[in-house]
Amino acid sequence: MPEVQFRDGKIEGVQIRPLRRFSDARGWLVELFRHDELTPELYPVMAYVSETLPGVVRGPHEHRDQTDYFAFIGPGDFKLYLWDYRRDSPTYLVAQKLIVGESNAVCVTIPPGVVHAYKNVSDKPGLVFNAPNRLYAGWGKREKVDEIRYEDIPDSPFVLD
Repeated sequence: MPEVQFRDGKIEGVQIRPLRRFSDARGWLVELFRHDELTPELYPVMAYVSETLPGVVRGPHEHRDQTDYFAFIGPGDFKLYLWDYRRDSPTYLVAQKLIVGESNAVCVTIPPGVVHAYKNVSDKPGLVFNAPNRLYAGWGKREKVDEIRYEDIPDSPFVLD
């Protein structure tokens, strides 16, 4: 891959929304998404939860058409990495990093073309919820996966610290 120089900043189209935890004697509740807070093109069509062990990285990868809708609520914290790799974007080659999860519960909407990865930076397994607006591998899992993976590319410009 050609050498790419990223600059720090906020990426256009990435939405970060704080999540509010409602606690009582029974435990807690967090609203992950509401249709009245999303535009129709972002409505989820599936949802999943993944567990990531301490020190483990998921990504970096990007989607051609899919928008991810991640919720980081804990347990544990993650370092989220975002790189704008959309040539037609006003924030092309901007990189953004955030600590998210137990200490900073947020939903993050990541549009197509924004490369992303996250690393569990806590000492316990962490959970991540995703409700993307496209089905993984399409209807009936019969289509090509909408993903470009950079994890195994030795000279990838998407470097985690």
